[in-house]
Amino acid sequence: MATELTTNQAVESLDYVDLDNMPSMEELLSGETKSEFVEGSIIEGTVVEKRNDGALVDIGYKAEGFVPASEFRKWQDAKVGDKIDVFLEEIENENSMPELSLQKAYSIRAWEKVTKENEEGGIVKGLMKHRVKGGIIVDIDGVEAFLPGSQIDIGPVRNMDDYIGQEYDVKILKINDERRNIVVSRRELLEESLRDKRASLLKEMAIGQVRKGLVKNITDFGAFIDLGGVDGLLHITDMSWGRISHPSELLEIGQEVEVMILDIDYDKERVSLGYKQKSENPWEKVDSKYPISTSVKGRVVNIMPYGAFVELEDGVEGLIHVSEMSWTKRITKAGEVVSVGEEVQAVVLDIDKDNKKISLGLRQKERNPWEVLAEKYPVGTKINGKVRNMTSYGAFVEIENDIDGMIHVSDMSWTRKINNPSEILKPGESVEAVILDINPEQQRISLGLKQTEIDPWANIEELYKVGDVVKGKVSKITAFGAFIELSNKIDGLIHISQISKDHVERVKDVLNVGDEVEARVIKVDTDERRIGLSIKAAQEEFSEEELKVAEQEYSAALKPGDEMVAMGEVFNESLAGLDIDKK
Repeated sequence: MATELTTNQAVESLDYVDLDNMPSMEELLSGETKSEFVEGSIIEGTVVEKRNDGALVDIGYKAEGFVPASEFRKWQDAKVGDKIDVFLEEIENENSMPELSLQKAYSIRAWEKVTKENEEGGIVKGLMKHRVKGGIIVDIDGVEAFLPGSQIDIGPVRNMDDYIGQEYDVKILKINDERRNIVVSRRELLEESLRDKRASLLKEMAIGQVRKGLVKNITDFGAFIDLGGVDGLLHITDMSWGRISHPSELLEIGQEVEVMILDIDYDKERVSLGYKQKSENPWEKVDSKYPISTSVKGRVVNIMPYGAFVELEDGVEGLIHVSEMSWTKRITKAGEVVSVGEEVQAVVLDIDKDNKKISLGLRQKERNPWEVLAEKYPVGTKINGKVRNMTSYGAFVEIENDIDGMIHVSDMSWTRKINNPSEILKPGESVEAVILDINPEQQRISLGLKQTEIDPWANIEELYKVGDVVKGKVSKITAFGAFIELSNKIDGLIHISQISKDHVERVKDVLNVGDEVEARVIKVDTDERRIGLSIKAAQEEFSEEELKVAEQEYSAALKPGDEMVAMGEVFNESLAGLDIDKK
């Protein structure tokens, strides 16, 4: 049941009603009072009061709205009576006042203006306001746009704070009306400008032209030079006529250099640069500057197993091969003689200008010791030296200053064929030999051991005649006979058929090494240098006819040309005979 108001209560309630501003009954019934105020719209208002912290704004509603001073762009210039557009967020807030925003009105108007006057791809001016994650917020006529970090500049940006407060032209990349955001780029404008500048600059360039530039980047293979908008590559091979192991030895980032244009690729916008080409190629005059046989000085810059590279001047190097480092020593590694950085003197041996090669000699600074020896020891001179080394074909004897001469096995004995020098020589033994030949060019000295004595075969017929009875000692036993050492270092051979009148099965059954024997000379062969002996012919007087028969038996047993006095064959056939016996 409704409670009725008394007259006094009705009167008291009127004290709380503003009768002047009270809408009429018609207005209340029609709802026209609030219909012209739409939340979320922009409406015009008038500043009716300016306070310290803001202003009261009349929008024609029953109550004024409040706008903070911080939302005014120029608060100090604001005054009562100013007409301003505000954004109506709420018709009535908790204080029964309209909730107004001047800033939002600015933003909406600015957004409408910017999007109306510009489109994606357009260019606008923007003020760099503050940093955010991944980029910078840019103010474009009151609209905040996002500038990604990758779009700030062409190169990497080390400190984005350096850009804050600066105003730049930016290109609109994307406009999103729903989210009301704009993405812009400064880099694209810079690249477009750079492309135009690069194209213009390339037209100005010409091969052979010298231009200034700044070292922009250094790599292992070269350096990139900024020529004022176009980057050129200065390859390491075009930096210096001399040796460079890394571009940083010559250049540093930020350095200004003068370079020569070597090549231009207009399609790919690539420029090849040269630095060494500004100076004359030192190889052009190398043959006149370093004539063959002249002495030069240089610094060892590189060592390889086969030789050392010596820098004579920037861009000119010569090679000292290991074979040209010593006259007497066998050098296997160049590092055994020289070291990197060492100053050396050498002699120019050869110049290959086309292939940029100079052959140098280190040993040529001294006279060829082989030539000195040739003068000092003429052919026929006797020398004394120690056996330093032996091979199967000869022995090397030191003459002087580490120079060896070789005694070939064929020059070791007049009377015996030596197959191995160890049969009569041993390392460290002092021997006397004769100079047979000296070849300075081939660095060879031939020595003779047998030449220190008279060849006994020169007068063999005076020493031994067929029919003579001689004495000697058994020196070797073979399957086919025994060698008897006679006087004058001459060996004679007693064939097995000449040991006894009786049949002899094995030589060692009758004779032993060291036995003294008496035998008769039955053959002297000066061509083959053989002396045939017979024990059975010495046991009694033999007639000339019997000697001829014995000589025939001896000759028939031996094949012409057989080297029966060769010691190597003596050993081999002795062993062969022993093997047969064992079987």
